[in-house]
Amino acid sequence: MSTRHGKHGQPHGPRQAQPSVLKPPCLDPLAALRTPADPACDVYLTGTVFLDIIFTGLGSAPVRGTESWAHGMGSSPGGVANMATALARLGLRTSLAAAFGDDHYGDYCWDALEQGEGIDLSLSRTVSGWHSPVTVSMAYEGERTMVSHGHEAPPPEPAPECPPPARAAIASLTPGRRDEWIAQAARKGTRVFADVGWDESGRWDPADLADLEHCEAFLPNAEEAMRYTRTECPRAAAHALTERVPVAVVTLGAEGAYAVDRRSGESAQVPAIAVEALDPTGAGDVFVAGFVTGSLAGWPLADRLAFAGLTAALSVQEFGGSLSAPGWLEIAAWWQQIQGVADQDPAALRRYAFLDALLPPPARPWPLRRAVPTIGFRSSV
Repeated sequence: MSTRHGKHGQPHGPRQAQPSVLKPPCLDPLAALRTPADPACDVYLTGTVFLDIIFTGLGSAPVRGTESWAHGMGSSPGGVANMATALARLGLRTSLAAAFGDDHYGDYCWDALEQGEGIDLSLSRTVSGWHSPVTVSMAYEGERTMVSHGHEAPPPEPAPECPPPARAAIASLTPGRRDEWIAQAARKGTRVFADVGWDESGRWDPADLADLEHCEAFLPNAEEAMRYTRTECPRAAAHALTERVPVAVVTLGAEGAYAVDRRSGESAQVPAIAVEALDPTGAGDVFVAGFVTGSLAGWPLADRLAFAGLTAALSVQEFGGSLSAPGWLEIAAWWQQIQGVADQDPAALRRYAFLDALLPPPARPWPLRRAVPTIGFRSSV
């Protein structure tokens, strides 16, 4: 178990070791590529961990002065934990550097990630007296409304080796700001994949994304991509972005995704899988995790896009961000089930035929429940 550190790097205090969670066997997508000289970490990421509380099954948006009852509720680590969990469930050795609140919420998030998901938190720390950030998300009509609360984030505290040697890192770019760790990771040979948030300044100046020069791939949505490139078509935006980064992936919502690889000359568009969405929280993070997995495994561009879209589609059918991320057994169960549905488009099935060589035999029937969406059930032992 990793050590939790206080504000000045001192041990936070004794923590009772929790029994390890028995998880189903996980396929290693990089098994054929691993050598003794490889770094211990497949993917490194850093950011803010939130406690997410998600209400689903609301008939409409909350109305002022009334009480609404939701049909479903989930609680889970959120924020950067969504991405970390999605990567770990796809079999990648994931290292997360984050600050955790000095409260029960922080304890819950730490244990859920370390014990429940097997994520390496040796570069993370607990900050004394800091309250965990919390987000309440309300899902209705295929969308969500969020309310968040948090105190000023603690200043970053360099770890002895941060970022660590890793095959890949995932960075969330902030317009107008450089993050030195991104350049450090690239200099170590780490492949950096980046997304970006909405530019609140309204500038949409590509020069504000200076860290793209250190990145292998950039994965904005269509609106972001078109604003940064001053184009009116997502495809044109993707091609324009390859002037700044080797691989551009533009997500198109219900229309899927389009990608261009400047180095290989490949381009691909894969349609989205139509599903009934329960909660879209974290779907974008799951998409990125799926694309990174395929990239590290060396798959063709179209297969990477299809896999990323599939994992995102499976995630929106469950509660929450990190709780909803699918693993290989869920993907295998979906693939077995979908092939048995009458009147499937043969071309659509062929798009996912690459899964045949990857997936373990499904051990459980579809649909699957992946999460226990409640904080702190007491153990019966």
